Amino acid sequence: MLSWIISVWTILVVAQCYFSEENYTEESKMHPPTVVLAIIARNAAHSLPYYLGALERLNYPKERISIWAATDHNIDNTTAILQEWLTVMQTQYHYIEWRPLDEPTSYVGEPGPKHWTNGRYEYVMKLKQAALNFAKKRWADYILYSDTDNILTNPDTLHLLMAENKSVIAPMLDSQSAYSNYWCGITPQGYYRRTAEYFPTKQRQRLGCYPVPMVHSTILLDLRKEGTKKVSFHPPHKDYSWPFDDIIVFAFSCRISEVQMFLCNKERYGYLNVPAKPHQTVEDDRINFVHLYLDSLIHGPPMYLSRYVHVPPKQSDHMGFDEIYLINLRRRPDRRDRMLWSLYELEIDAKVVDAVDGAALNSSDIKILGVDLLPGYYDPFSGRTLTKGEVGCFLSHYHIWKEMVDMQLDKVLIFEDDVRFQANFKRRLMRLVEEVEQVELDWDIIYLGRKKVNPEEEVAVENVRNLVYADYSYWTLSYAISLQGAQKLLNAEPISKMLPVDEFLPIMYDKHPNEDYKSHFPNRNLMAYSTHPLLVQPCHHAGDPEWVSDTETSTLWDDDNVRTDWRGSHKTLKGSQPPAGLQSATYKDEL
Repeated sequence: MLSWIISVWTILVVAQCYFSEENYTEESKMHPPTVVLAIIARNAAHSLPYYLGALERLNYPKERISIWAATDHNIDNTTAILQEWLTVMQTQYHYIEWRPLDEPTSYVGEPGPKHWTNGRYEYVMKLKQAALNFAKKRWADYILYSDTDNILTNPDTLHLLMAENKSVIAPMLDSQSAYSNYWCGITPQGYYRRTAEYFPTKQRQRLGCYPVPMVHSTILLDLRKEGTKKVSFHPPHKDYSWPFDDIIVFAFSCRISEVQMFLCNKERYGYLNVPAKPHQTVEDDRINFVHLYLDSLIHGPPMYLSRYVHVPPKQSDHMGFDEIYLINLRRRPDRRDRMLWSLYELEIDAKVVDAVDGAALNSSDIKILGVDLLPGYYDPFSGRTLTKGEVGCFLSHYHIWKEMVDMQLDKVLIFEDDVRFQANFKRRLMRLVEEVEQVELDWDIIYLGRKKVNPEEEVAVENVRNLVYADYSYWTLSYAISLQGAQKLLNAEPISKMLPVDEFLPIMYDKHPNEDYKSHFPNRNLMAYSTHPLLVQPCHHAGDPEWVSDTETSTLWDDDNVRTDWRGSHKTLKGSQPPAGLQSATYKDEL
């Protein structure tokens, strides 16, 4: 009897342990929501490789994503690029729906590919509605619409937007201008209305997730929400009387369905291209996108090409110059790489010149090179003398002038490595050079980027658009120089009476306000001009977190023990005043 009781007790204990372990087994994780990516592409060959590259890098399981892709009315190779990518990616995504339309290549009554006719608007609305119907039919949890010139560089975009738990939400995207993918105001007639909230939101002076009357270009719809079952792109609501435009039609549908649109700017999500105007071409769109790409290299995060799309190499040239030089310190490879990528995208062939690193020179080296300070020179704002960084900068430019004369190069273009290019840079510069040659203008130097001290005193050059006679200037960001101009600079023998190169050049074209400095250079006949508006700007200004000055932060030219660290506007010494003639000048180093 006792043995029987012990046996039963043993069985109960074992069973209890078994069932206890079963009860405490952890549940498996939930699958992420399913998503449909709607891709609608037209004449997007210039942006597609970057757009698709961003989709590849989204931090979201591809097996939970289906793709609905359509393309139509193309005059470029958009269809081929998209098909190449989809063919490779069909094994990675859950499902792919492909709807190409090869003919026709334009809409009826369309003056050009960037013009929007009512027929085009209606066709796009039908495509977006078809994508929405596809997502609903497949019981998708979300659908993401993203235009093919919207580059989502933040890989967590989907997770971040889903976490906001909104029916319709858009990530705020950056552009080359004030343009973005939302409106803060809308008129009773359905047009854009300017509001006080737009720029604080765009400039991220206020961060959050805000209700707005319009989001477009890249939007995420939560199809699990009751309200999104009623929203649509086509046909427009029976009470619709606003402009016939797909984004406005959808905004009206959300309003009538009592679905609030939201914009989120808590993070940097990516970029969108400023759309070309109706009279412009696909090439204009491409150029705009190139400059958007260049901005991404400066501000980050940068765009990356798709790993699965073939992109033909660029055809770079010298734009009619004999040589193009890029001055770069070897210890600044980040700047060199950014500039080389920028020049490559602009299809400009440049030669990298290792800058003379002033920080690596000791006082003995400088004396051996024959460098001596201009008598009486002091920085007009700090009161210090020349820095080793300024010596290195001057010698870097000087060596190019010397090489130019030695090789008898008729005209060259010089870039420093901290510039950003203005829109349509290459086309504008080539047009300027053509007009200068047509009027046979006698020139020695043409600034492309500088700090204008007295811009109101500059006079336009007759018969040449966007060119002025240069007045007193700072900086040597970029300039074109002729053979005779280089020879004039060398003839002045500046090494033995050195001052910063951006002070030397205005002396040579007789626009420097300091008469004592000018007296050391009797032949001040340099013919100096400047583009207006300027074609390049500095990447960063003093005070920006990324701002670094290799010329201003080093040691004095003749004393290794005296460090200089003049930071932007703070470099004015207490109680010091600029020399006569400079009181109205802005700070030289306000980069």
